[in-house]
Parts: sequence; structure tokens; C-alpha cells
Amino acid sequence: MGCRAARRLMRMLGRRGAILLSYGTVWALYGYGVLISPLPNQPGLALATDLLPLRAWGWLWIATGVIALFSAWLPQGADWAGFLALPLIVLPWMSSYLAAWLQGDFPRGWIAGAVWAAIAIPVLVAAGWPEPPRVKRVSTTS
Repeated sequence: MGCRAARRLMRMLGRRGAILLSYGTVWALYGYGVLISPLPNQPGLALATDLLPLRAWGWLWIATGVIALFSAWLPQGADWAGFLALPLIVLPWMSSYLAAWLQGDFPRGWIAGAVWAAIAIPVLVAAGWPEPPRVKRVSTTS
């Protein structure tokens, strides 16, 4: 019974929904981590924390995750908010790290910026995926 329910949930989600569900969970957990246990010294995030305090960023990450989690259950086309929100929250993080590197404040900033960009790319790829048509069950009665 459990496997059948899991298969049904995966069919309901589809590939796009699965991406939104997994990334939404990660983004929400990341935001939660920023709230409960922020790193004491984050030179690569100076630009971002000049815009908003780290606590506000944590809540934005959580909100982004919730948007994606909600969007995961919507049909293709109605799920656009999740696919928009997920990479958008990464842009300030990535930009802050790259700016810190360019200014010489954080020598590894280019690596952190590249990692955040690479993490967001699958979301952008999945946003362009059409869901395959669902297979209709064929009646075998004669």
C-alpha cells in the first residue's frame, strides 16, 4: 500500500513538482539554519547583509522555500512562482560573493558564487521541461 501511495504522489508531482519540492525543502532548511545558527563571520555576504540583516535573509529563504513547496503541487504553468522564486533568492547571495571576491575581501568568493550559480541551474532547466503526458490505462476487458 505504501509503494502505491508513493507512486501516486510522484505522478501527481511530476518531474517539475519533484524539483520544486526538493529545492523548496532545501531553501527552507537553509533559511532556518541561517536563523537558528548563523555563521559569526561571513565576509562574502557583506553586500547582501548591507541590504538586509541576516535574520531577514533567513526569512526570505524560508519564504522562497514555502513558495516552491506550494508551487510543486500546482499544474504546469501555474507553478511559475516557484520556478521564479528559487533562482531569484540565489542572485543576491551569488552577487555578494562575487563582489567580495572582486573587491579582494573574500578570495574564495568566486568559488561560492559559482557554486550558488551551479545549484540554481537545474531549477532553470526544469522550468523549461514540459511534463510528459500521463499514460491512460487501457481496459483489458473483452
